[in-house]
Amino acid sequence: MMAKATSTESEGFTAEERAAIKERAKESRRKQNGEADLLEKIAEMADADRAMAERIHAIVTEVAPELEPKTWYGQPAYAKGGKVVVFFQAASKFDTRYATLGFNDVANIDDGSMWPTAFAIAALTPADEKRIGELVKKAVS
Repeated sequence: MMAKATSTESEGFTAEERAAIKERAKESRRKQNGEADLLEKIAEMADADRAMAERIHAIVTEVAPELEPKTWYGQPAYAKGGKVVVFFQAASKFDTRYATLGFNDVANIDDGSMWPTAFAIAALTPADEKRIGELVKKAVS
């Protein structure tokens, strides 16, 4: 017989995951202020995450100005037609050793029968920034 989960276990979610879920619920209930909300979340990040998020924001807005800046689970995201195409997740969000740049299924990044949809980012080099620009361009093509 399985033990009943206690309310503190919250079905196995960590405190950080529960906070992200609550953030997403707030986002869906209120009117988004797009870029203002996104920039506010970037400003709240730890220094290393903030530097990466600022560069990614600059890259995305330069190469894909048609994408709508917004927040998604309390993190920077960029949408087309209301659907998130690309997002950034700060390492500090879930206390991980790297940040994540991810693409959702609406992104046109298909490459054969298998391709990556998320990338770990420990630091951004000029080559990384170029690759991000290429991926975002491809994602919205």
